[in-house]
Amino acid sequence: MPYLCRLTPNPIMTLSKNRIKYIHSLELKKNRDAEGIFLAEGPKLVGELLDSFPCTFLAATPAWRSRNPQALAEEIVEVTEEELARASLLKTPQQVLAIFRKKNATTGKDEIARSLCLALDGVQDPGNLGTIIRLADWFGIRHIFCSPDTADAYSPKAVQATMGSLARVALHTTDLPTLIRSLPHGTPVYGTFLDGENMYQKELTNNGLLIMGNEGRGIRDEVGQLVNQRLYIPAYPQERGGTESLNVGVATAIVCAEFRRQAAKL
Repeated sequence: MPYLCRLTPNPIMTLSKNRIKYIHSLELKKNRDAEGIFLAEGPKLVGELLDSFPCTFLAATPAWRSRNPQALAEEIVEVTEEELARASLLKTPQQVLAIFRKKNATTGKDEIARSLCLALDGVQDPGNLGTIIRLADWFGIRHIFCSPDTADAYSPKAVQATMGSLARVALHTTDLPTLIRSLPHGTPVYGTFLDGENMYQKELTNNGLLIMGNEGRGIRDEVGQLVNQRLYIPAYPQERGGTESLNVGVATAIVCAEFRRQAAKL
């Protein structure tokens, strides 16, 4: 889909106070949701998202523009690094920031029967969420189902943590118990629990739903009762004491790696 590019006649622009205030307002979810937009910053992140999301506004230094003449947006302005710093939400601005429109993802439920999908039950930290989206991209997981109380994937912190993986992973906000109950009988629904089965001793499938829980309480009881494949990530050595849990991003990486390791052996 082509987008109109309006490059200002002046080579360098000064961003108005209202424009900077508008950009800063996108830190708040209610403002992002009101217009269905989100903010991204940095050459790698913006570069990846430009190929997948409609861009409404892009502000960049002349150096970035000269390296990316093909970049399209509804409005493009060239700014100095000082101007970019005034608008940026980052401590160290990175040459370019852009505002994108969110995409409306399809339900994606049918994919659970065909491929491995993730579900996040109340993951609260935007950094953890962004890391999990990036991990899903790395392990070829194309759909993530989020409970309504999961952090907003389009918050600036989460978007930055994805490192562009938002372009390749579809996100769906849904009631997880309702989703699980609607799946065909026998669909594998995995979850990690302290009383689960050692995942390295269990045969894992190439399809199904893998649920990762909240940083503090794990998977809530209402969801846990619907899990039919309870997994445990063993410590090493298993008999030693110490921490009882892992960061949810780390746990997701370990479990997804084992799913893909087993799949590679088939």
